[in-house]
Amino acid sequence: MEKINRDKVTYKSAGVDVEAGYQAVSLMKQHTQRTLVPGVLGGLGSFGGFFEIDVEKYKKPVLVSGTDGVGTKLQIAFMTGIHNTIGIDCVAMCVNDIACHGAKPLYFLDYIGTGLLDPDAAAEVVNGICDGCVEAGCALIGGETAEMPGFYKKGEYDLAGFAVGVVDKDKVINGSRVEAGDVIIGLASSGIHSNGYSLVRKLFFEMNNYNIDAYISELDCTLGQELLRPTRIYVKTILELVDNFDIKGIAHITGGGFIENIPRTIPEGLKAEIHLESFPILPIFKIMQKLGNIEDKEMFNTFNMGIGLVMIVNKNIAEQVMSSLSGMNEKAYIIGKIMKGDGGIELCQS
Repeated sequence: MEKINRDKVTYKSAGVDVEAGYQAVSLMKQHTQRTLVPGVLGGLGSFGGFFEIDVEKYKKPVLVSGTDGVGTKLQIAFMTGIHNTIGIDCVAMCVNDIACHGAKPLYFLDYIGTGLLDPDAAAEVVNGICDGCVEAGCALIGGETAEMPGFYKKGEYDLAGFAVGVVDKDKVINGSRVEAGDVIIGLASSGIHSNGYSLVRKLFFEMNNYNIDAYISELDCTLGQELLRPTRIYVKTILELVDNFDIKGIAHITGGGFIENIPRTIPEGLKAEIHLESFPILPIFKIMQKLGNIEDKEMFNTFNMGIGLVMIVNKNIAEQVMSSLSGMNEKAYIIGKIMKGDGGIELCQS
């Protein structure tokens, strides 16, 4: 029988370069060191990440966790070749959510999935994640980089994150004490943040054929710069306020905009009344609304419209909270109030 010659098969020949993985981890480690905070035990490289909870500080510690990604905003990173800001978005989406319950973020883990690993791009993503962790005061204690040939297009990857925070049980914020007459305070967003990008891309690139590098005078920057503007991290602002004021409810304005997220922190029998002229709509949202001839309700059900986070407080302390926010250089607005009603949100013109 004739002998068949075959080339030796390796993991690399199947599309996975483990050496590139080692290089990526080495590049990542130089960034992760700056995220270390008290409580971190050990370093990267173990099968699990370790974090010690300060049980003297928290009498009845409750762990609050959140996981999220950045959606199709990743496509903007692919288009521009800029990968260091998308990691900030990933951290923000997770830590802002858990901070809404009064929890201090402790640690973060990331997941990067790609077809062919680019160590430099992966390191840039993690660099951004570390920027976000430093801003949120938490540590990056682990993660996963998965190379899956044939699963992703060349030059593309997916990104997701997971955060854990802690709060005393009697200090958990869940909106249960919100009542009619309470005031809604909105904190300014930095832009689109990380939601609605399927519509964003349709408006600019499918319907109107914009160039990602086009300079737009109303924005005073290129389209790419605006669309990649990182999601704001509100953690430090939230934690300072909850230490000094009775904050009854907090909502992170993410997917679903105002209409879905604000009611999540309001008990049954109440509704939120939002005064549309109480805060400035950012130029990027005005441009998109005009491009697509989009109704107000659709805009407020998709985007943050310039308000990235809302807080609900008793009307008697609203001005004190606003003064404190001003002292933190936060752009904040009293944007509405809580009313008796059958739930949901009412958008009101003055």
